[in-house]
Amino acid sequence: MTIQQLRLPLSIKPSVSQRPDLPYRTRFKSALAGDLNFHGKNSAYASHNFHSFPAKFPPQLPRKFIEWLTNPEDLVLDPMMGSGTTVLEAFLLGRRGLGFDIDPLALRLCKAKVTPASLQKVTDAGYQTLEQANIALQHDATSLATLLDNRFDGATREFVDYWFLPETQLELMALICEIEKVQDVIIREFLELAFSAIIITKSGGVSMARDLAHTRPHRVSNKTPRSAIAQYRYRLKKNIQSLVELIAGKGNVILLEGNAQSLTLKDNSVDLIITSPPYAANAIDYMRAHKFSLVWFGYPIKELSQLRRQYIGGESLVDVQLLEMPDYPAQALAKIAKRDKKKARVLHRYYSEMTRCLSEMYRVLKPGRAAIVVVGTSTMRGLNTETHICLGEIGKNSGFDLVDIAVRKLDRDKRMMPARKNAQPNSQIEERMHEEYVIGLYKTTDRLLKGDQLCLKKSDGEFCLRPESMMRCLTQSARPG
Repeated sequence: MTIQQLRLPLSIKPSVSQRPDLPYRTRFKSALAGDLNFHGKNSAYASHNFHSFPAKFPPQLPRKFIEWLTNPEDLVLDPMMGSGTTVLEAFLLGRRGLGFDIDPLALRLCKAKVTPASLQKVTDAGYQTLEQANIALQHDATSLATLLDNRFDGATREFVDYWFLPETQLELMALICEIEKVQDVIIREFLELAFSAIIITKSGGVSMARDLAHTRPHRVSNKTPRSAIAQYRYRLKKNIQSLVELIAGKGNVILLEGNAQSLTLKDNSVDLIITSPPYAANAIDYMRAHKFSLVWFGYPIKELSQLRRQYIGGESLVDVQLLEMPDYPAQALAKIAKRDKKKARVLHRYYSEMTRCLSEMYRVLKPGRAAIVVVGTSTMRGLNTETHICLGEIGKNSGFDLVDIAVRKLDRDKRMMPARKNAQPNSQIEERMHEEYVIGLYKTTDRLLKGDQLCLKKSDGEFCLRPESMMRCLTQSARPG
């Protein structure tokens, strides 16, 4: 039986702004004042469950603000898109989604989540990949071992040997070799994501690492890794089942490799911003986990380590320009500096980077529109950094009006945070966040945007993308094979 090709999104009609009779700012404040916890809600619909990703907010959160504050065809931006929850929700609701990130796995993940795929082709290619991988393992293990020896440079090979058992390496090699033979780019990227998802998991997984999905991997010598072939079969079936829920939709998405501190967007061009920036001092170290699958896609371990230093919230202070802070962040930094000057400088780096991000967000946002920043606070040397208050002050210093800072309680059974229910009360892990903050920022100026087109700035001028031409995914960092 032929499986009909289905397209994103879910069978949800594009909505119009909630209570259009109310002024925009009033709607914004009402949305912030409502329930933002979303406990007990299903967050695994559509392609949201394709791949584990730590600390992503529930899709109901961006959905609420998109429904309340935008209309169909409006442009919704996430300058630090991570797992792509915001851009996918924009797509599902008939908006134009735009996302930026510098993380190669985030770009791969987001592209697969918003790119339509043929169920028949995915199913055929996926199970053919499994069949051929099994044949290679049974009849050509020697050739697989040779390919494995030639796949990695010295440092990357040491990493792979430390974290993956020899038999697991052969299974992964058999799978990736077959996946790389798939000619259809969309299908191949779907299969690659399923491959990555068996490595970066919430529990179990095929490596010797535990807590990998929480970005806190540690090697467990007595762990028995699961069969890569069996896990890939399970994940492939699960992701295909998610595609079954999808039907034709009207949203458009464009994804770009880019740094949120310097967006290639024209002034006053975005209708709504919803984002969740990284945490200070690598509290959630994305690359620490992502490299486990990225090395199998051809990324050398040293290159990934260098890229990690560019991430917002990193601990490196080499070639970092620290900016002058408003009063509240400056006072917070001074308190921490009395206990640990280096930690204070790391936090100062984070606030400097977020200053540049918020300034860019203010620049590209249309007048009379909102930006929502979802953050968690942390503890440094026993002191609460009060990140939400500090970023609120930095936002005001960047030109925004601070409408409100809402609190939402985390669902500890669902949100993948590095905490344990039975941990010691004073452990560093349990000092991590149990709640997060939704910072509501509003741009009030008289500047207006002419036309309905998205303009991206280039070094040699500008080019524009109209709504009908926005269904493109540019992932410069995603490499073939």
